[in-house]
Amino acid sequence: MRTGVLPRTHGSALFTRGETQALVTATLGTTRDAQNLDELMGERTDNFLFHYNFPPYCVGETGMVGSPKRREIGHGRLAKRGVLAVMPELDKFPYTVRVVSEITESNGSSSMASVCGASLALMDAGVPIKAAVAGIAMGLVKEGDNFVVLSDILGDEDHLGDMDFKVAGSRDGISALQMDIKIEGITKEIMQVALNQAKGARLHILGVMEQ
Repeated sequence: MRTGVLPRTHGSALFTRGETQALVTATLGTTRDAQNLDELMGERTDNFLFHYNFPPYCVGETGMVGSPKRREIGHGRLAKRGVLAVMPELDKFPYTVRVVSEITESNGSSSMASVCGASLALMDAGVPIKAAVAGIAMGLVKEGDNFVVLSDILGDEDHLGDMDFKVAGSRDGISALQMDIKIEGITKEIMQVALNQAKGARLHILGVMEQ
């Protein structure tokens, strides 16, 4: 992982884990640059924007590059939730912040790589986040009553396994969760093992990020 890789941006980071890599930039603007949202419950403004781009070439494919797909929107919202918990309040840091994560290669959880890269890019930009955040994707292989929880799963382990459980957070706690399972459900024991393993992996990544 490297910070300041793009010298003309306010903040940038290149986060690589295995065969997954995210180039993340952070840009600061004024409060007038906040996004205006017209939602069901009324209008509001959002001063933290997170955009996640997953071009076809990052998985060795060709295709159209244009408007964001359903996957990009979903992964971007997950990564944003992971980082939003540590963002400073508007009255303490009166700026609009836009984070863009460009996935350059993917064989694993690119959304969690985006969380790690966003944390580094925000710190590089001088944003006073409350704590560094990191994310990890947990997997599961279950046969009868026997099971094994996997840490930092690859694409094949996601495809062939029974669970994709993404956990993001800081040293103090969890900020975002998302689980996709292919079985009827999981037990309390599996959840406990997965969360404990995810905590250990998250703390390890945070330790490397803070060096």
